[in-house]
Amino acid sequence: MLFLLGLIGFLLMAYGATALICSKVNKSRTAKNTATSTSTGNRYATDTLPLLPALPYGLVSIIVGVILFMLSAFIVKINATEVGIVVTPGGISETPIKTGWHIIAPWNNVYTLNKTAQTYTFAQSIYEGNTSAEDAIWTPTQEGIKLGYDISINWQIVENDAPWIYANIPGSDSDAKVKWIEENVVRSSTKMVMSTVVKDYNVIDAYTQKRDSIQLRVNIGLQKLLAEKHIILFEAGIREVHYNPEYEAAINNKKLAEQEALRLVDVTKQKDELLKQAVIEKDMAIQVAQGEAEALKIKGTSLSTNPKIIQLEWIDKWNGVLPTYILGGSEGLMLNLN
Repeated sequence: MLFLLGLIGFLLMAYGATALICSKVNKSRTAKNTATSTSTGNRYATDTLPLLPALPYGLVSIIVGVILFMLSAFIVKINATEVGIVVTPGGISETPIKTGWHIIAPWNNVYTLNKTAQTYTFAQSIYEGNTSAEDAIWTPTQEGIKLGYDISINWQIVENDAPWIYANIPGSDSDAKVKWIEENVVRSSTKMVMSTVVKDYNVIDAYTQKRDSIQLRVNIGLQKLLAEKHIILFEAGIREVHYNPEYEAAINNKKLAEQEALRLVDVTKQKDELLKQAVIEKDMAIQVAQGEAEALKIKGTSLSTNPKIIQLEWIDKWNGVLPTYILGGSEGLMLNLN
């Protein structure tokens, strides 16, 4: 847009200047031909340049062209993804210029920085991180055992602090400054905070149960550290945790042993329940047997003291049908009733 405006201004100036030159040349030739014709008495041949606007219009074209050209030199456009820094002959302006069109004196220079959110990823895989090598953050736990963390850092420069960043961060352009920030601020700060936080956890908690707690503490610490460098932290997200292969095998074996121990505990509980049930059933059987024995003892005592009880029981149980034989003891008899 600005280039087109400047081009139009330049063309108008060139057109106006050409019109003035042609107009002046034509007038000069016309005056010369007129003088020649007067002295010879012959009509003069037309010898003029192509017809262009008259003098006033040529001047207008030049004036409009100068205005447009100067505007193209004075106006600066800041894109939506950028923030501008004005460098004057006296130094760097402390007030950045933001998205939109701005009129800047031609003796000032304007530089831009990318203000969009950036993501820097530490990853064990060479295909996932920002570097072409294994780049997980390995840091020790309470026991001194190192764990590797894949973590992504989402950050952005503080827009109002863009002049400070421009003045204090090395780099010839915006991309170079962003790269310097990632390599020298984001990386170092993240490693420092991770080592400070993870050392407070044992290896099992750091690997599984307390991962959310670690992430929260890393976000708080890193946010404070980056703010000192005029950088906003959006999020530090832990993506994966790695063991070294030997320790991972040991952890898996421990987990299997814990599961087996839990299984044995369940089996023991089941056996305890069965044993308790058997004791209860045994006690019940003893109680029943003791009851039956006591009943038989009482019955035997009764029979020995009163033999006629047998006859009474026989009569009580008789169904009314005469038997074929009736057997008796010393006081009874046997009859054949058929």
